[in-house]
Amino acid sequence: MSLVKTWYEPQAAADKFGIPLSRVKAWVDDGLVRFENEEGKLVRVNIDDVRLEVETMVRFN
Repeated sequence: MSLVKTWYEPQAAADKFGIPLSRVKAWVDDGLVRFENEEGKLVRVNIDDVRLEVETMVRFN
């Protein structure tokens, strides 16, 4: 069992890394970030996936 919080609300994930919510949503749409939805609404994203994408973005910019 993990003791670290793995799933964040999309806005909280964006705030954690100082990126726009639209960037997180784009990664979800591109299949780069795992997510959970309820009734068709995006409710949680995997923070480890977001972290990897942020690291990739920083490395190549």
